[in-house]
Amino acid sequence: MQHYLLDACAVLALLDNEEGADIVYGLLDSAKSGEITLCMNAANLIEVYYDRIRKVGPENADNTIRNICENFPISIIEELTPGIVREAAYFKAAGKMSFADTILVATARCTGATVVTCDYVELEPVERQEHISFLWIRPQF
Repeated sequence: MQHYLLDACAVLALLDNEEGADIVYGLLDSAKSGEITLCMNAANLIEVYYDRIRKVGPENADNTIRNICENFPISIIEELTPGIVREAAYFKAAGKMSFADTILVATARCTGATVVTCDYVELEPVERQEHISFLWIRPQF
């Protein structure tokens, strides 16, 4: 079974109905039917949360996050295992990457999941240099 790891930008594309939302909807449907598994690290969910606070206010952000956690077929990875910590530190030391993205790629490496993202700026170099699979939800410009 294929495992996918959602980046914050993939969830935000879905919530804001941006380009690439159709791909994320398709993944959600596949996860609901049991064809694939979807997960997201809590560090990346924080990014979704603060984006929603800025765009729609705290109360609506709370409702959105509650809906994602309770109704979407996404497993939230809450634990930073020693392996994820080690890999995240490696990625942070190796380049100029945000903390949340280091957690994302470290989680992907440790779980073997394919990263679902549209963040070419920070993550395309990782795809070129590391053995991590990516599913890009929109074309690079």
